Amino acid sequence: MHLHATDRVFPNSLTNAAQGTIFWDAQKSIWLFVMIAGGTAAIIFTPSLSGFMVFLGTIVITVCAGHSVGMHRLLIHKAFQTPKWLEYTLVWLGTLVGMAGPFGMIRAHDMRDWHQRQLICPPHPSHAAGFWRDAWWQMHCRFDLDNPPHFQIEPEIAKDPIYCWMERHWMVQQLAVAMPLFLLGGIGFVLWGVCLRVAISLNGHWLVGHFAHKTGHQGWTIKGLPVQGFNLRGLGLVTFGENWHSNHHAFPHSAQLGIEKGQLDPGYWFIKSLEAIGLANTILTPTDLPERDGLTRVA
Repeated sequence: MHLHATDRVFPNSLTNAAQGTIFWDAQKSIWLFVMIAGGTAAIIFTPSLSGFMVFLGTIVITVCAGHSVGMHRLLIHKAFQTPKWLEYTLVWLGTLVGMAGPFGMIRAHDMRDWHQRQLICPPHPSHAAGFWRDAWWQMHCRFDLDNPPHFQIEPEIAKDPIYCWMERHWMVQQLAVAMPLFLLGGIGFVLWGVCLRVAISLNGHWLVGHFAHKTGHQGWTIKGLPVQGFNLRGLGLVTFGENWHSNHHAFPHSAQLGIEKGQLDPGYWFIKSLEAIGLANTILTPTDLPERDGLTRVA
């Protein structure tokens, strides 16, 4: 079977996109369980409005500016450009979401994307399993192919000393948030602003990914592919625009995810605000991009 290559994933004659094994990933699983335990403790033992505001503020900054804008649209898709210091800052904020370092995030994203571009996509990267099994697989396991493709991150990222440092110490980065929060509000602020934030971010990321490949509004489809993206209407504000997944499948390198009238996209608003003060440029939108093979307008 012919396998398609992507920008960072290159199959060879032995590569098989379907044959592999799902393993329990102890580090990822224990990390999440610790964050859930700490987040639960925040709600039960240190309930407060100030703690909730710490949670709300830190999750908006790390998920919107960090994950959605810095990690996803900037580092992974190169959908716009910023000064290098700002790029580092946004990606670092994305690392604080607590899923992985920059290289781990690129690998997880691009391998899933590569799988979904093949004619046959196994149930792990396609989110085809049932709700609870998919939750376990995505947040506590990893899928290792028997004969994987060659994966290569571009040298300007892979050899960048700042990104290498972020990758090596991505878990430890939480101390940069935990220490000032402890000084401001004790252990309660740490539980709200680190543990609960990370737990909600990781579970929320999985939930959006699960349903955005299952059901919802489709503005576009990619002809011939078994895995399609769906728009999850009504979730634009809480996902910072990441809910418009049918649009993202159609125009993966667009900085603008909410491309139709009424599709709220706070991540794109943030990018445009950076542009307004001279800190972002070369912002790609669907009109700047070539049409994907098989792209079909639905509604």
